[in-house]
Amino acid sequence: MRAINGLIKQAKALSGDSRGNFALLTAVATPVLMMSVGLGVNVAQSYHLKSSLQHALDAAVTSTARDLTTGKITEKDAKSVVMGFLDANTDPRFATTATYTLDSLNVDMAAKTVSASVSANVLLGFPLFSVLAPRVSVDSAALYSDKAVEVAMMLDLTGSMKGSKIADLKTAATNAVTTLLGSQNAAKPRVRIALVPYANSVNVGALAAKSVFVEKVAADRQRTGGNADPIFVSSGGARLDNCATERPGAHQYTDVGPDVSMVHRDYLLSGYADYYSTTTCPSTAIMPLTADGAALKKTINSFVAEGGTAGHIGVQWSWYMLSEKWGDTVGTASRPASPDPKKVAKYAILMTDGEFNLSYFDVSDKKQAYNDLGKKATRDAAKTLCKAMRDAGIEIFTVGFMLQEPNAKATMKDCASPDSGWVRHYFEAATGKELDSAFQEISSNIEALVLTK
Repeated sequence: MRAINGLIKQAKALSGDSRGNFALLTAVATPVLMMSVGLGVNVAQSYHLKSSLQHALDAAVTSTARDLTTGKITEKDAKSVVMGFLDANTDPRFATTATYTLDSLNVDMAAKTVSASVSANVLLGFPLFSVLAPRVSVDSAALYSDKAVEVAMMLDLTGSMKGSKIADLKTAATNAVTTLLGSQNAAKPRVRIALVPYANSVNVGALAAKSVFVEKVAADRQRTGGNADPIFVSSGGARLDNCATERPGAHQYTDVGPDVSMVHRDYLLSGYADYYSTTTCPSTAIMPLTADGAALKKTINSFVAEGGTAGHIGVQWSWYMLSEKWGDTVGTASRPASPDPKKVAKYAILMTDGEFNLSYFDVSDKKQAYNDLGKKATRDAAKTLCKAMRDAGIEIFTVGFMLQEPNAKATMKDCASPDSGWVRHYFEAATGKELDSAFQEISSNIEALVLTK
C-alpha cells in the first residue's frame, strides 16, 4: 500500500511540473513558426517581384510605343527594347533572371497599341517551405499617338523669387525641358516648348514690333486697332522697351492675333516702375515654341528675379504662344498648330510664388496699379483668361511655390483644368525639391502614354 501511495505522489508531482510541457510544446511549435515565417517571406518576395516586373513592363511598352511613334525604332526593334527595359528595371534580388520570359509581344500599328505579357520565377528566400518556385505573370498595353505636343511654361520672375527660389525654379524648369523633349527625333520633333517669364509685365522681345502698341497718354487706351493701322505702326518709333501689359477692349480675353487687335504697353508702366524703383519687365524675353533644348535651357539660366506679380499678363501671353492666330507673328518655325484634337495636344504650365496683385488697365494712377491685399480685377482677369484657354482646348496645370495667401491658392486652383483619373492639375510646392517633383510629374503626365491595362 505504501508503494502504491508513493507512485501516486510521484505522478502528481510530474503532472504539476510545467517545464516538460513547455519544452514539448516548443519542440512542436518551432517548426510551424519557422514555416509560417518562411512562407511569409516567400509571399512578400513574390509580391515584390510582381510589382517590380509590372513597373518594368509598363515602362517598356510605354517607351517602345513612344519610340515607334517618333521613328526612333522600327517594329522589328520592339522586342529588344522591351527586353532591355525588363533587364534594367526589374529588381534581380527576388527573381531567377534566367527564367524571365517574354510570353507575348504585339505591335499593332493600325490600332496604335503595344501590348506584352511577361512572367518570371521567384527566387525564394526559404525554398524548403514551398513545394515549387512560384511564377508570377504580368501584362501591360500602351495606347500611343503621333500627336504633336505644344507646351507653354509661364514662370514667375518677381522680386520675391530672389535667392534660392529662383535657383530652384531654374533647376525645375531645366529638368522639365529635359523630360518633355526626351530623346525625340531632332529632325522631326513632336514636342515644342514656349517660355513666358513674367513680373511687372512681359518682355516680348522681337515680337513687340508686330504686336505691342505703346500708349503715350490715357486716351491711347481706347485704341484697339490692328497692326496694319498707321497709328499702331507709328508707335514703334516711340518704343522704350519690349514690355507688354494688357490688351484693351473687347478682345482682352481672346487670343485674336495683333492684326485684329494690338496688345498694349500701358502708359502707367514706366511711372509705376520709377515710383517703386523696379524694372518695367523681366530682362529675359519670352521664347516662342521650339524644340531646341539647349536654347531653352540657356534662356532659363538667364532668369533674374525683380518686380511685381502681374500674373494675368503672363497667362495671356502663354495663350498667345499656343494660338495659331499668332502664327504670322511668331514666325514659321514657332507657328502653333491649328487646334485639332486628333493631331495636336496643347498644354500650359502656370507657376507663381505669390498672389496676382498688379494690373494697369483698371486704374488711373501709377500708385493704384499695385495692391498688396490683392486686386480683385487682377485675379478675375487671370481666371477669365484661364477659362477661355480651357474652352479653346488647352489643358492647364498650375504650380504654387511656397504660397501663403488664400487668394493665390484659390486663383491657381480655379485656373487649373479639372483632375482626370490619376492626373492632377494643381500642385503646391513648399521646397525646391517639391517644385522639381511637381514639374516632373506634370512633364511625365503630358508626355506619358495612356496605359490601358
